[in-house]
Amino acid sequence: MSNISTALVSLLRCPVTGTLLEQSGSALVSTGSGENQERYSYPIVEGIPMLLVQEATVIPGASEAGPTTAAL
Repeated sequence: MSNISTALVSLLRCPVTGTLLEQSGSALVSTGSGENQERYSYPIVEGIPMLLVQEATVIPGASEAGPTTAAL
């Protein structure tokens, strides 16, 4: 897992939503959501956060996730 200093993370923003990022494992995840309630996850490669829109993984929001099914 690549750790980024908390001082650096506090300065970084999501290039899509403009919101703060938080570290989750080896990625930085936006704390705010986009137009469809989606969030964005950016990989950290060799200690360098890849804050490029084309590198982002979209995390669907509640409106996009659809219904969930409970385990029986």
